[in-house]
Amino acid sequence: MQTQDISVIGAGSWGTALALNLSKNYKHVDLWVFEDELCSIIQKTHQNEWFLPDIDLPSNIQATSDLEIAVRNRPVLILAVPTHFVSQIAQKLRPFLVPNCLIINAGKGIENDTLRTIHQILEHELPPSIDTATISGPTFALEIAKGAPSALVAAANTMETAERVQKIMSGPRLKVFASSDLMGVETGGALKNVIAIAAGISDGLQLGHNARAALITRGLVEISRIGTALGARPETFSGLSGMGDLVLTCTGDLSRNRTVGLKLGQGQSLKEIMSNMKMVAEGVKTVKSAHDLKKKFNLQASVIEETYQILYEDKSPSEALKDLMKVNITSEFSGVRGLS
Repeated sequence: MQTQDISVIGAGSWGTALALNLSKNYKHVDLWVFEDELCSIIQKTHQNEWFLPDIDLPSNIQATSDLEIAVRNRPVLILAVPTHFVSQIAQKLRPFLVPNCLIINAGKGIENDTLRTIHQILEHELPPSIDTATISGPTFALEIAKGAPSALVAAANTMETAERVQKIMSGPRLKVFASSDLMGVETGGALKNVIAIAAGISDGLQLGHNARAALITRGLVEISRIGTALGARPETFSGLSGMGDLVLTCTGDLSRNRTVGLKLGQGQSLKEIMSNMKMVAEGVKTVKSAHDLKKKFNLQASVIEETYQILYEDKSPSEALKDLMKVNITSEFSGVRGLS
């Protein structure tokens, strides 16, 4: 049991599940909740009824809506907020951070407009003394909360920091591997959500298992093309934050991004789908970033292109399928550094 306190910033399903996991190793875990109403509910019921219902939270998890209380004097913070809020939250965190604080990002996305991954956003907004890392991998929040055996990868710019995160996050039912390919781990975690939307669309159109498997496989090639263009190592995409997370998110019924795609394939509009979702599907915004990165590096990424057109140019899924099947092809791994 660690004697230090630790805080989780963000009380969505993932942040709450991580707080539960950390509560087994730390005497006290602060859980910062954005919504005052939800904070009050958690304090009274010891359950996150909005995002992780029917899961009891132990008494050493304390919910607070006061960011200063959650952050001040904490040597380690877990950041579990949607990507488009990271910059704003980082600015609010800054006055309360202790020197050499370690911030472990648990989110998966690429910021629109700037095309920064989350560790790049944090490095831009915070002092150089603040260390950053990321955890990623094939994990659904509900299964982590229930203690299902799972695995993650902890990534940082140095193996020393990655191994520190490995020790912080590991538990009896959670195995954590270490990596120094921070860009690769973040890129894989972000872009797999885009491919999960595409796989959901395929399932919504009832195209079958062959089509879904092909989308997952070709989607991984597109992720690798973009990731290696950003400087990631190609082998990272065959690991937990690449293929592992991609398979889970494209096939699991708990996947929010696959659910968005499924409903699009069944004929619902994106506006209708999003208006009925309480939790964030990161892939919806990441599609824009993926599309911009594809153009920036002049890469062939047909699955990403067609998914973007469905979401943001009102292209019908059936028409996108026709165009996807017409794409000129060369060798299987052309354009992927280290694989061609």
